[in-house]
Parts: sequence; structure tokens; C-alpha cells
Amino acid sequence: MNMPTALRIERHDRVMTLTLDRPERKNPLTFELYADLHRLFLTLRDDDDTRVVIIRGAGENFCSGGDVHEIIGPLTTSTPNEQLAFTQLTGNLVKAMRACPQPILASIDGVCAGAGAILAMASDLRYLSTRASVAFLFVRVGLAGCDMGACAMLPRIIGLGRASELLFTGDALDAPRALAWGFANAVVEPEFLHKHVAAVARRFADGPTRAHAATKLALHREISMDFDSAIDLEAKMQAELMQSKDFAIAYEAFSRKQTPIFTGE
Repeated sequence: MNMPTALRIERHDRVMTLTLDRPERKNPLTFELYADLHRLFLTLRDDDDTRVVIIRGAGENFCSGGDVHEIIGPLTTSTPNEQLAFTQLTGNLVKAMRACPQPILASIDGVCAGAGAILAMASDLRYLSTRASVAFLFVRVGLAGCDMGACAMLPRIIGLGRASELLFTGDALDAPRALAWGFANAVVEPEFLHKHVAAVARRFADGPTRAHAATKLALHREISMDFDSAIDLEAKMQAELMQSKDFAIAYEAFSRKQTPIFTGE
């Protein structure tokens, strides 16, 4: 796999770590980086060697959003078709993140703004350092909060009123409030943040891979389903998982009072 200069890709023992790697600029996104991330998450659909993904920023920040000079500036003089192609690309990145079967853990330190906040939102779990700050800044550049699925996803995470406040104002969400509002799964001191997320990732990677993928799919699909349809979907998915090797492995381990070693099959 080619490794773009703005993105470090590391894989160790079934855990893939993606590091946005321009710390001197607080790890902004560029046209190329959007495209690289989109392609990468698409490939993860068929990647049996990766069981969990961590996304983080180099240095002391997560991501400052779209690069002002490399994205914002050029977009002001782009044609309507070029602008639409860009917004569709960014939306397709979020679609790819939600469609990839692996759980995505965001390890968020320092600045997490604009499209960086969207990357955090589109992850399955979010872990913040005590100095992290999350801001959906689109209104600050004269754009709407309806960017990359924010109006669809953020209310489901923190509630409609709170999402409305963040998207209308562009105000920052500090770590304590992010935890209280349910945006953060945990808040950790900066020096322990990445180790904490790595430990969570290890637990996921050692778990039943197919079952995790099914949980992620159900959480994503059932948002737009009526309740009875959701119950029917879960019955079908759970019955299919009862045919998996991991289900049998768990039973055998329980019978022997051992810890199951899941194979992901």
C-alpha cells in the first residue's frame, strides 16, 4: 500500500493506525488527503487482516479541518461543478467510513475542527484528551452546518438541540462537555490518550470480528428503519452469526472456563 506524505498508515497485529501527518499545520485536510482516505476506507471492506482502525493526528492536535490555502482558497474560485464534485467526495469519505466493517476509534488531542470534527463524528467511538476541543466551524466561513452528514449524524450522537447549537454557532465543545453530551466515550490526560485508545483497539481486535461488523452495520442501517423491520433484521443477522466459528469457540471456551480466542470466522 502506497503511503501518502500527509498520511501515515501503520498496521500491527490486526490494528490499522491512520495518522494525519502535518503537525506543523495542525494536520489539515487537502484535496489529495480526502481522496486518499476515501480510497483507503473503501479497500477496508475486503481487508480481512484489519479488525479495527484508529485515526489520530501527529503531534498535539487531531485535525484543523480543510487547509485554508489548499482547499478553501481554491474553492472560492472553482466552478459550480468543481465545488459539487468536492462536496460529493467529502461526503463519500463519510459513507466509506460508515460502510467499512471495522470499528473506527478516533484518538482526539488538541484541535479537532471543521472537517476534522466530521472525521471524529463519523468514527464509531471517540476518545478525547483533556485539552481537546471540537468545533464544527462551517458557519465561520459562510457555509451551512449541513456538511458531510453532520445534520444527519450529530443529532443522533448528542441530541437535536445540542447539535443545532454547535452547527449554528460554530462554537467549540471542550472535553468535559463533550463527555457530558455523549460525543466523547472517555476523556483521558494527553500523555495517556493514545495508549488508552490502543488498549481499546486491542480488545476489539481480539473480539469476534464478524459480530463487530454486524453490530456496526445494524447501528448504521436501523437509524432509518421502523422498529419491526429492525427487529427482523437483527433476528436474521444474529441467526447467521450462530453459524460462525466464533460462536462455537465462545461456547467451548465457556464450557471449559477459558477465555475464547476468536478467529474472526
